[in-house]
Amino acid sequence: MKIDFFKYEGTGNDFVIIDNRDLKFKKNNKELIQSICDRKNGVGSDGLILLENHLTFNFSMIYFNADGSESGFCGNGSRCITHLAKKLNIIEKNAVFSAIDGIHESRIFNGKISVKMNKVLKADIYKYDDNYNTTFINTGSPHLIRLFHNIDTIDVVNKAKEIKLKYPDYTEGLNINFCEISDSIIKLRTYERGVEDETLSCGTGAVASAIFLKESGLVNYDKIQIQMKGGKLSVDLTDEGDFYSDIWLSGDVNMVFKGVYNKFD
Repeated sequence: MKIDFFKYEGTGNDFVIIDNRDLKFKKNNKELIQSICDRKNGVGSDGLILLENHLTFNFSMIYFNADGSESGFCGNGSRCITHLAKKLNIIEKNAVFSAIDGIHESRIFNGKISVKMNKVLKADIYKYDDNYNTTFINTGSPHLIRLFHNIDTIDVVNKAKEIKLKYPDYTEGLNINFCEISDSIIKLRTYERGVEDETLSCGTGAVASAIFLKESGLVNYDKIQIQMKGGKLSVDLTDEGDFYSDIWLSGDVNMVFKGVYNKFD
């Protein structure tokens, strides 16, 4: 079995994307997905994405974590698949597509690719009473955000695993975000579930952190630039009183290479 694929990255968050409009890819084969995402023996990526046809919209996006699980929306992945949809002549500059958490819009403008996130109800945001302003926000994927100083010195992987043990009620897993404001620069590092490691960038984490900063009164503007290890992401949002809406995640996207995977021949 030979599988044609495209390797993409969005601010360092990397994905294998497969044009599966012919529905030949075996979506229930976790071992295959894990093998493709494996950085030693496979292509290597934070996740695998399938582009499929949709009866109503431009396309469907099916996202798998590197461990083969299908759960949660991927902000950077959705920006990457938008780029591929244009390359395949499915769209021109704008798209409407389905994902695991509903329907999304995306657009290509001035070299950046943006995706519109679902609105976030303030009633669904949970703030813990601790010294870190710990806050839970679901932005298509579940995120726990904490405010730290000097996050560049933190052992993110081990610290995140330690933090996750304190919140066993989140049975579907948690993404752990380490947020810092230093000299008006917002920095973020994220440990992603399903990857079980730090990723160079996390789109839904950036959106969750932007909402966290607004909710905590740490920023008072609606266009928030967030610096991650893999680059800068921009989050635009509107405070509607009871919820945040018109949330757009924007940043760079690159197609790194394309190839053929044939390990399972």
